[in-house]
Amino acid sequence: MEERDPMRIWWDDRARAAGSRDGAALAGELGLKRYRLEQVYRAAAKELCDDLASVTVLPRGLRDELAARGFPFDTVSPTVVQRSSDGQTTKGLFALHDGQQVEAVLMEHRGDRNTVCISCQAGCAFACAFCATGQGGFSRHLTASEIFDQARYFARLLARQGRRITNVVFMGMGEPFQNYDAVMGAVALLNDPKGLGLGHRHITISTVGKVPAIDRFAEEGLQVNLAISLHAPTDKQRDAIMPVNRRWKIAELMDACARYVAKTGRKVFFEYLMLAGVNDREEDARALARLMAGRLYHVNLIPYNATPDAEFQGSEGAVIAAFQRLLTAAGVPSTIRHPMGRDIAAACGQLRAQTQPRVAAV
Repeated sequence: MEERDPMRIWWDDRARAAGSRDGAALAGELGLKRYRLEQVYRAAAKELCDDLASVTVLPRGLRDELAARGFPFDTVSPTVVQRSSDGQTTKGLFALHDGQQVEAVLMEHRGDRNTVCISCQAGCAFACAFCATGQGGFSRHLTASEIFDQARYFARLLARQGRRITNVVFMGMGEPFQNYDAVMGAVALLNDPKGLGLGHRHITISTVGKVPAIDRFAEEGLQVNLAISLHAPTDKQRDAIMPVNRRWKIAELMDACARYVAKTGRKVFFEYLMLAGVNDREEDARALARLMAGRLYHVNLIPYNATPDAEFQGSEGAVIAAFQRLLTAAGVPSTIRHPMGRDIAAACGQLRAQTQPRVAAV
């Protein structure tokens, strides 16, 4: 397992944004002792201060100097924030320093569970046919801080109500394992007991199925959850909607998942988007059940949020229920995800698609 120092990650990202080589170089330029670095980091990551000016433990001269250098206390800035009519979902569109935009969503469930879905890339290169993010193409990777600061925004929002984030999922824009190092850095920031302090078991990383990265992740020794965006039980079906399957076929992907379970002893979650007439037939349920048989696997059936440009429609509720019954009869654990935020374009990439032009897929 690679050692990752959350405070160093945090300072390095911001120092580079301010024009320094890294956090150590910036500290040297300003003559900052370690305790000063700790004070700034704690103010942002644990105390959830709004901005640098509010970190009053720092001398005003130091705050002014950091501000003059363009030191970004936050690396993302909300430009559009929408709340669903039922009050359970809040979606933010965030601007990055170069004008790129990413999305994150807060879902407030019953029982005081608050889940934040965050993005790891501006856009996505994998071009899944059903995904608004993939339809917009890929722009760039995010830094660990740009990923973490999406969660920090919602942590601050909840803190004003005396509440906190209970779960974070890397299921927003982008493929987490395509930006592996930054994502692992963001996990370290989320988990740091000197910062946000979110337990590993409350963090989930979702991948389209990069086989080498699944094997690498198995070696991390983390209790972070792994979710696989499967969405089809056969290569023919998956090839048609997920180009990644042309690189790693389902058999290779399932072998990697089996290795992961053998290495870690942890359950793997499979995301299965229910697309009308595409992957929701009785024979699809039976084929999916055969893939899942006898393993430490769990299937999440997801009602589809259609996008303006998409060629698909979501399966009817009765079809999804019948599909689940077939999985249950075959002994496959499954849940049907409750759709949230449909009235505010809460599905990945939908809000960005309304505000930012497409770029070419790569």
